Amino acid sequence: MTAANSVNAANWRYAHEEYEGDVQDVFAYDFKEYIEDNSDHTVQVYRFGELGESDDIMEQTQAGILNFVNQSPGFTGSLIPEAQIFFIPYLMPTDMDTVIKFFRESEAINEDFPELYAQNGLELLQMYPEGEMVVTVDEPVSKPEDFNNKKIRVMTNPLLSETYSAFGATPTPLPWGEVYGALQTNMIQGQENPIFWIESGGLYEVSPNLVFTSHGWFTTAMMANKNFYDGLSDEDKKLVEDAADHAFEKIIVHIDGLAEEALEKIKKTSDEVTVTRLNDEQIEAFKAR
Repeated sequence: MTAANSVNAANWRYAHEEYEGDVQDVFAYDFKEYIEDNSDHTVQVYRFGELGESDDIMEQTQAGILNFVNQSPGFTGSLIPEAQIFFIPYLMPTDMDTVIKFFRESEAINEDFPELYAQNGLELLQMYPEGEMVVTVDEPVSKPEDFNNKKIRVMTNPLLSETYSAFGATPTPLPWGEVYGALQTNMIQGQENPIFWIESGGLYEVSPNLVFTSHGWFTTAMMANKNFYDGLSDEDKKLVEDAADHAFEKIIVHIDGLAEEALEKIKKTSDEVTVTRLNDEQIEAFKAR
């Protein structure tokens, strides 16, 4: 079964923000596999750095150079302010089952956000979770005061900056490609990311104190250039939507247990790593900020 014959087959370009084998990469290749198994179209995937930083690939998608992009609302927050809701600390659920239920059933994700993305030239195809956010710092943190005088790298997201200001830190927006070096040279003293990315990016090597604050999960979104999407045949639109749904179902299986696996890898690799999991009383102190 094909959605296009060989005469009409196209090579679609898809970029994301992560490294080989990371969650967005797995999602992209599940999407690619479905498209290529069910049509004569092909999908070319570009990983982090191959076409620039996150801002670059978004600009290329809006300009129609790329057909698909995967970008976190952490970066799209300045473009679509409403998307910052995912970065309000302690608002979103954090246990796996509730998180998945939220992404399946959320009215905001499934009804409200597609219209907001469309206003910016984007067709929102899927939002999905990657993992609980973990903060890495130059020394252990167990209370808000421990963040005083610490520069914490944040994405270019106004709400995220406000969050770390409230925690007592100095939020410092930096492109991802500069984070490792900034930690290594003490230009910044910490950052936040899902634990699998802390492991794959080697951030624990230069920021070895891991703090599980339970303040939220990392959320990302897969989108298409809207003009490109609107120009597809009904058959190809369904193909794209089905491929995105297929990749979502595969990724929620993939991320189950991924954090624990990544943490074990980190512990086996480094004797310097410390792990702090805030208890309920400590969490309340952060919520009070």
